[in-house]
Parts: sequence; structure tokens; C-alpha cells
Amino acid sequence: MSFDFKHCYTDEGIIIEGLYEIQPKIFGDNRGYFLETYNEKDFFDAGLKMKFVQDNQSSSTRGVLRGLHFQKNYPQGKLVRSLYGQVYDVAVDLRNNSKTFGKYYGLILDSEKHNQFYIPEGFAHGFLVLSDLAVFAYKCTDFYHPEDEGGLIWDDKTIGINWKKIFGENFEPNLSEKDKKLPSFNKNNIYF
Repeated sequence: MSFDFKHCYTDEGIIIEGLYEIQPKIFGDNRGYFLETYNEKDFFDAGLKMKFVQDNQSSSTRGVLRGLHFQKNYPQGKLVRSLYGQVYDVAVDLRNNSKTFGKYYGLILDSEKHNQFYIPEGFAHGFLVLSDLAVFAYKCTDFYHPEDEGGLIWDDKTIGINWKKIFGENFEPNLSEKDKKLPSFNKNNIYF
């Protein structure tokens, strides 16, 4: 197998079902390196039987925070990675019947480490750029539907993502106008 699939846990030690950090095997020598970024057989053998239909890529500068986004009626599973630079990547469980509903997991995706993050349908997703520049890529299990967008405000108190631990207490992210207006998390909402 060309990948190591690692379960992700809440701070309380509970597995967040379906969420994985994925480390590909890297083959390198003095000429450079080679790695597989996706192999359907290996993913299927690990229980990840998704079908990807769309690839996306973005470029952002240090301090840009994108998210927390999701699609309501056409939820997307995402396999995300940093092609260049570092991002702090976060997934929030919005599956109402999940034992980890409202909990999040965050990790640093690093282009030098080549690690990836699989976020299944039913999660809000966002990332904060840590390096001067980051190029971010992701595969999606459904197509983008702009009329179906949903989201949560980045600094929601109930979810409690500590974005500022990286930049300090005076950090203010660079947000889109749309992301500045996202609503707070409501545990009584039906998300998924």
C-alpha cells in the first residue's frame, strides 16, 4: 500500500468517523521524489470508497482564512493537500446523528511533508494560510453548486477553533466579504 491512513480524534479521544489524515509513501533520491497522491485500490482497501468528480486549486497569501464552507443538498467529500506552502486545515462535523457533532479536527498540511486530509460529506471545511504563499488542491465527490453554499463563521465560540494559537491573540484573518457574514453554529439546526 502506498499510503498510511490515520484516524482523526477529538480532544476527548473520540474517533471522528470518516475523517483521515493520509500520508503517502515518498520515494526519493538525489534527483527528486515520486509519490502517488491517489490510488483508488488503496483507498478502497482502507474503506474509502468515494468517487471524485471535480478537482479544484487555489492560491492564497499568509493570513488568508477560507471557510468554514459546506454544501447543504449536494454535500462534498474532499481530499485536500497543500501543493506549495503550509495551511492549518480544519473540518467541523455537522452530521446531526454523529457522536462528534459540532466537534472539529485541525492539522497542518505541508507541501514538504505531502500529507493529505480526507473530509467526508457532512463536514464544514476551512483553512488558514501559514506560509507566505500556499497553493491548495482538493478533489471533490460532488460538483460545486454556488446556490447550495452554506457556512459557519470562522471564530464561532461554540466550536472553539483556536486559529489564533499560530499567529497570536491580535491576529485578524484576511477574509472574503462573504465569509465575514457567515452565521454561527446552532446545535439545534439540521445540517446533515
